[in-house]
Order: sequence, then structure tokens, then C-alpha cells
Amino acid sequence: MLPRSNRSGVGQAWVCRSEKKGQSGSMPTGKIILLNGASSSGKSSIARSVQAKIEAPFWHISIDHLRDAGVLPSTRIRSGEFKWADLRRAFFSGFEDSLVAYARAGNNLIVEYIIEDGESLQRLGEILKGMDVFFVGIHCLLNELERREIARGDRPVGDARRDHDAVHRHCVYDFELDGMLPPDANAEKLISFWRRRNLPSALENLALGET
Repeated sequence: MLPRSNRSGVGQAWVCRSEKKGQSGSMPTGKIILLNGASSSGKSSIARSVQAKIEAPFWHISIDHLRDAGVLPSTRIRSGEFKWADLRRAFFSGFEDSLVAYARAGNNLIVEYIIEDGESLQRLGEILKGMDVFFVGIHCLLNELERREIARGDRPVGDARRDHDAVHRHCVYDFELDGMLPPDANAEKLISFWRRRNLPSALENLALGET
């Protein structure tokens, strides 16, 4: 049964969670599958396929989900009333910190992200240090990225090229995928290697300066 949003349902969920903590002592920390790739590289399709196939329950989380749900005051940003440049850093910092909170509460996560530079990579590695993170790079040819970007029509033209030139520059991964392949095939490969993953992850080694 899915959780309900009414007052009775919230109270009931709180009681159940409290009882579970009392029985087990603490909630187990969730696992994270972190997908890094350029805009239009296929992250969302792969994430949905992994979520549908993997043996454990996983959330699928991305910046796009927050944007599409209306979390940001997008209309007022587009009108110029608020400046995205003034909001951007706090927004991304909050998103990154929320991943830790979700996982520490016991939720498994498939996270889509675009790591823009070495500073972003280092920061994310520090935030997720000590957690079970499977760091996956998704590669795609530039001409295919640009074709998808135009076809989907919901991205500024040029994002794919910008990301393609930077997104993998500073990264070392636990596993890498070809975004030109069908999402289901990539999902099966990812799950197979995830089951055999080693810790600490490549992301944590990068944060520790050991890669």
C-alpha cells in the first residue's frame, strides 16, 4: 500500500516507523547508484529501467524531478523577478545534502546528476563519504546528444555540447555505460556489476585523493 498524505495516514506512518526503530535499533543506510552523464545521454531512461528491474526498492531522483514538480519558482525566474544565479548554489547544495538524508533514513537511491567540474566532484565525494555509492559514467557521442536535444525540445540548445566537453573530465568510475545502447540492456549490465561492487567506491577514493 502506498503512503497516504492525509493527517491520519501521516500519523500512522510515524507510529509504524517509530516501532520499527525501536525493534531494530536503527534504520540501515540506503545504497546509492549515481549516474553521471551529459544532458540527453540517456540517464533517465536507464534509471527507470534499473528501478523496474533491480531486486530492491529504489527511489529515482534528479534535478529535473524537482523542476518539473514545480519546486522552483520557475515562472518568476524566467520573468527576471528572481535571478537564477542568486539561487543556483543553494539549490544544488540543498539537493546534494538531501541525498544523504534520504539514504541515512534507509532509502535506496538512483540519482541522475551532471558533474560540471572538479570542484563539484570533490564536494559530492565529501558529502557522500562513507556511503555505499556505485558511481556510473554514461557516455554518448556528441552528434547523438545534439540530435536528442533537438528532438526532445525541452532543453536549451547547446547544453549537450557543453556537458559533453566537461562532464567526464575529472571522473573515475566504478562502472561505465554506452548511452547509445538500449536502456534495458544498459540497466541489466549495471545491475550485474552493482551486485559485485567493491567499497570504498571510486567516488570516495577521488574525494580521499587515492585515485
